[in-house]
Amino acid sequence: MTQNRIYLSEPHSSGKELRYIEEAIRKNWISSGVGVSDFEDDIQRFLTTKKWVCATNSGTSALHLGLLLLGVQSGDEVLCQTFTFSATVNPIRYIGAIPVFVDSERATWNMCPKALELAIQSRCSLGKKPKAILVVDSYGMPFQADAIRAIATKYEIPILEDSAEAFGSQYKKQPCGTLGDIGVFSFNGNKIITTSSGGALVVASKELRDRAFYLATQAKDAAPYYLHSELGYNYAMSAISAAIGRGQLEVMEERLAARRSHCLFYEKAFAAVDGISVFKEPNADFFSNYWLTVIQIDKEKTNGLTPELFRSFMEKQGIETRLLWKPMHQQPLFCNYPYYGGQVAATLFENGLCLPSSSSLNQEAKNSIQSCISQLLKDYDCIAS
Repeated sequence: MTQNRIYLSEPHSSGKELRYIEEAIRKNWISSGVGVSDFEDDIQRFLTTKKWVCATNSGTSALHLGLLLLGVQSGDEVLCQTFTFSATVNPIRYIGAIPVFVDSERATWNMCPKALELAIQSRCSLGKKPKAILVVDSYGMPFQADAIRAIATKYEIPILEDSAEAFGSQYKKQPCGTLGDIGVFSFNGNKIITTSSGGALVVASKELRDRAFYLATQAKDAAPYYLHSELGYNYAMSAISAAIGRGQLEVMEERLAARRSHCLFYEKAFAAVDGISVFKEPNADFFSNYWLTVIQIDKEKTNGLTPELFRSFMEKQGIETRLLWKPMHQQPLFCNYPYYGGQVAATLFENGLCLPSSSSLNQEAKNSIQSCISQLLKDYDCIAS
């Protein structure tokens, strides 16, 4: 067993956060205001985009706001990638809208363009044209943006891009989070950079940004007293969280390089194994931050080794791994909603495992992981001769 537990993806402080936190306290920027807008400007510069940013208290809050900005209302249908975390889908239900789940394709594990178009045609034939397409950049891998955009344009349906896991990833050199009509990031504690908890909404205009901020701050109307004509939410980011984020952004390139190097480490670890493959970019159009390195295990080729057996073995050694997302259309909460596609997402879940990918993962931790993996592969006689 390893001496210290190795986590899947833990926060990684740089020390640079302290300067911004001290500034916030010294200037009494505690709740919101200038410190948050500075963080929003920093994000905008990092993305090298002319779009506008609204920081929020979580990625889930940002998704909820994104749906509201797209005009989604109770009873509307939203096409949603099934291979994702429940936080992608929950905001659809907050509104009272209906998720229509779409399968993945094998190259990126994200929304399948063919299944998407089939879903649109089917829903339209029933007189239920979807109000939005909610696509995810799973594990940091960009979605098939050109193909999905072509379909969205054809049927005049806007795209909400859930880039919670993909800050720093790119498709054809365009940052994830800017590939849809509206984009969303998460800065939760397990993400590539963190604000402890937090998120951001990326929109095309100042008007949309102001609208998002209005809704995120309890929808207070312009008046010398508290006047409310719309339902609002307590979704704004605090200045202290923003201060942490500003320090984290200073080391973003280092964090990105570390996550990508971990993927190479695992590639080498499994290079001689027939039946275990590391999830990689399909071609040069895709640049992933490899938020998590993920593998697929073929139990027929690995003498019965399954993701759960792999996970259990590593857990006993004090090393955290995690099974992939169980598709939303197979979840008890969502299983009665429409689904379009085949078995791609289901197969990914059945065969997949996430491996420790913290940017703080040092050589000692890697040596422990390598040793445990080698022992496990030896136990199952998986090493190719």
